[in-house]
Amino acid sequence: MIGIRRFSGMTTKIPATATATAIAPSAAAPSAANPVLRVPPAPPAAAAAHFAARLAFHADVSDVAAALWAGGDPGFVVLDSRSTEAWDQGRIPGAVHLPTALIPEQAGRLLDRTVPVVTYCWGPGCDGATRAALALAELGYQVKEMLGGFEYWAREGFPYETWEGRRRRDTDPLTAPIAGDDCGC
Repeated sequence: MIGIRRFSGMTTKIPATATATAIAPSAAAPSAANPVLRVPPAPPAAAAAHFAARLAFHADVSDVAAALWAGGDPGFVVLDSRSTEAWDQGRIPGAVHLPTALIPEQAGRLLDRTVPVVTYCWGPGCDGATRAALALAELGYQVKEMLGGFEYWAREGFPYETWEGRRRRDTDPLTAPIAGDDCGC
């Protein structure tokens, strides 16, 4: 007789002679039934190198906002890599508008090579900021990508500008704390 067991969304046929301990996940091999640990975590030193590298390439909207509003020169320029229509629809105050396709011909005129650039596009479902960061890096600029893009800037309740003037949305409670300036992360 064959029994049927479900593990991690997969149906597995198990011979009836198998014991419960043979089919149950063991402490020694949690990855057999655990999709999170199917590929084991990296060793701590490798994980530290990976996450340090990620922070060298990315900034989140809260950190960008905090740096822009801290007063004085934040030490970087924010670059909106979207189309003119998207720019008119909403943008981060003080951002430079430079669509990705125009970076090779206009970056030298609009940006100082000695000042790091933080790129953004629509949101996490768009690679526009990544393509803009790549184009700038290939031209010799220091660059980071702003995670979340314009979508999360607006969703976290930060002010933005449109062709009609300055606006601000209520904070989305799924993206940032409604009360307070710091999420604690």
